[in-house]
Amino acid sequence: MLENLEPAKPVKQSKEVKPSLEFDGTEGEAVTPGYTAEPENFDEFLRDAGMDPTEIDVIPPVRTSRWQRWDGEWLTSYRFTFRKKTSGIDLPLLIQEARKKYKPKPAKELSDKALVVLWSDLQVGKVDYRGGTNELIERVEETKAALTNLVKKEKPSKLIFADLGDTVENFYNANAPQQNYSNDLSIMEQVDVATSLAWETLKGLAERIPEVTYASVGSNHCQFRMNGKTIGKPTDDWGVFIGRQLARLAKETGASNIRFLEPQPQDESLAIDVFEDGFHILGIVHGHQASRPDTMATWWRQQAFGRQPVADASLLVHGHWHHLRVTELGSVDRGDKVASRFLVMAPTMDNGSNWFRMTSGEDSIPGLATLILEKGKDFTGTVTKL
Repeated sequence: MLENLEPAKPVKQSKEVKPSLEFDGTEGEAVTPGYTAEPENFDEFLRDAGMDPTEIDVIPPVRTSRWQRWDGEWLTSYRFTFRKKTSGIDLPLLIQEARKKYKPKPAKELSDKALVVLWSDLQVGKVDYRGGTNELIERVEETKAALTNLVKKEKPSKLIFADLGDTVENFYNANAPQQNYSNDLSIMEQVDVATSLAWETLKGLAERIPEVTYASVGSNHCQFRMNGKTIGKPTDDWGVFIGRQLARLAKETGASNIRFLEPQPQDESLAIDVFEDGFHILGIVHGHQASRPDTMATWWRQQAFGRQPVADASLLVHGHWHHLRVTELGSVDRGDKVASRFLVMAPTMDNGSNWFRMTSGEDSIPGLATLILEKGKDFTGTVTKL
């Protein structure tokens, strides 16, 4: 018997990946030929396939296949999905943002103040008489510069970044045919842009302020809806979803001084003990819970009966109604005295509402509301609109 006789192992010829590209007019999938070195981008491949790379967004992740050529050299093919840009802007890619490491600036002479930013009603994707996505981005950039100046002036030790909702326009929350006709971004693009705008603003502030809280609540434009009707639980919401993506970005970039809050699964509001001493309790809600701005005070009072999240708030902030309003009402017990409660309605950041302007004759000037809370000192109603 021959001891050195072994069965031959099967020999398979390496199969080279065949390049291909499938495109339905909106989205597609591509497989590149084999490269000996990783390409900087896929522009040349897309041009050879008859497509304009400036009109294409590559969607991560990109998958690879490797094989060895007859001459011993290794080749790599790339498989990726892509979509056609529906807007005239280059969409920010969050995966690129995640690669940028967080660089906090050293704290200097900070005060016992909390800056509260009321990020409200951007309605990303909406086109109206003030423009579209490009105009919204320009407006946000101007606001970021004003916020930086405010932080330098007040030197707060805390930041409450309150996303009051309606961050994206969506397509099915109300008049779907009108939204389909007028929006300049798909829902995926709306969420992408909204997340990036919030992250760039939040990150810039968090690099200067040591303790940061980002809070998001559900809203009518961001709710999971079909034919204008709500589906699922209150936190099935694009705004809440954006908050979760921001939390992932913060973890990836090492931004450990930012905490993220959202309502309990069956709630649409939440409350924050700003200095964790029971003095300033900040309630946050979108505002679509009431039928008119005037009835938000009634809604807040009724929350006390059911011990709802904002029942004990000394200050309630909300959006939805697109203009700034500060209302003094009720009181809170301070032991030897009482202090007023305040209801602050935030202005919009969106591109306007031509329907409201034509039917009411009124107009809401866009802006970002901010306010300062001082530890142990009562809030007296001062709000700054940037």
